[in-house]
Amino acid sequence: MAYNFEYYAPTRVYFGRGEEKNTGRYIRRYGAQNVMLVYGGSSAGRSGLLDLIRQSLRDENIAFSEIGGVVPNPHLDKVYEGISLGRKNGTDFLLAVGGGSAIDTAKAIAYGLAEPEQDVWELYEHTRKAKKCLPVAGVLTIAAAGSETSKGSVITNEKTGSKRAYDDNLARPVFAIMNPEYTVTLPDYQTEAGCVDIMMHTMERYFTNGGNMEITDALAEGLLRTVMKNAVILHTDPQNYDARAEVMWAGSLAHNDLTGCGNDGGDFMSHKLEHELGGMFDVTHGAGLAAIWPSWARYVKASCLPRFVRYAENVMGVSLRGTDEEIAEAGIRAMEGFYRQIGMPVNMAELGIAPSDEQIREMAGRCMAACGGHTGSAKVLTEEDMVRIYTNAR
Repeated sequence: MAYNFEYYAPTRVYFGRGEEKNTGRYIRRYGAQNVMLVYGGSSAGRSGLLDLIRQSLRDENIAFSEIGGVVPNPHLDKVYEGISLGRKNGTDFLLAVGGGSAIDTAKAIAYGLAEPEQDVWELYEHTRKAKKCLPVAGVLTIAAAGSETSKGSVITNEKTGSKRAYDDNLARPVFAIMNPEYTVTLPDYQTEAGCVDIMMHTMERYFTNGGNMEITDALAEGLLRTVMKNAVILHTDPQNYDARAEVMWAGSLAHNDLTGCGNDGGDFMSHKLEHELGGMFDVTHGAGLAAIWPSWARYVKASCLPRFVRYAENVMGVSLRGTDEEIAEAGIRAMEGFYRQIGMPVNMAELGIAPSDEQIREMAGRCMAACGGHTGSAKVLTEEDMVRIYTNAR
């Protein structure tokens, strides 16, 4: 039975070739006077994208400052640096140029500037809720996190190794510019890791024991099949604009809550388990998800069997005649085959890490603390359950 839900997706999207040239004009509509550009490494500069954006801001007589050097699994220290810069320059609007790491950093800086008397890390530790946030927008160059239209952000405290998420509609971007051309130069590993992340954002909402709607399931299954098809295309034809466009738009739809309408909010334990991998080993997020998901799936499938059977048949195309358990297992094996087809790992060894028993215990303890207790929808997990999932994923 479908649950009551509230759907809120206010981000305006400008999609397609050349839209980045209009950035300044779009920002002007929000009355911004002093913008902070937030970006990562040198790729946005080499592509000429940053120069186009700078010129579009100058054309609209909008002042701007810049903070670069955002890394994957974005760091809290960079957030603090941005807050300090923003206070100095009177920043009133954040513009991220890049992928989820840049957008998540911009969101965190926007929280910190809006409430300068508070420590922004308290939000990610869930010891308080935000009351204000400066407006944020993004020019997307990596299809993966979905942060360009979502309420979420994830920041890593590099001093403690804690990787934590904070979700609040205050930080939903006011607009997002998406030109698939700027994803063409991504390394294949990063492209495919992004495809895994996009799929997992929908799968986390799909494998639940609380509430279902046929239309939501159909949207989710169609999105998953589309991403799989185009991930395979991009693995051998990275210049394919149409495939890039399909994946980029899917990334936004996967994480703006559309594919979870009517359920209990989703499971999200694969993400939470991976966050501890990312915090401890600094692995690529999508690849970490691929490495942990098969172990999680096999551990919880008996508690969520109808959903695993439906997934096997409707997404993975399993036509096996057998018991529900056999069909579900065939779906998991098919998923592992897809991961390997696009160069993604299916366990920690293939990911290139080998956590010790002590490290697994530490990750499970941190995950339980971050969850605030037992959590999960496909199956409610205890700390000992998490230890077993990590152990089975080695």
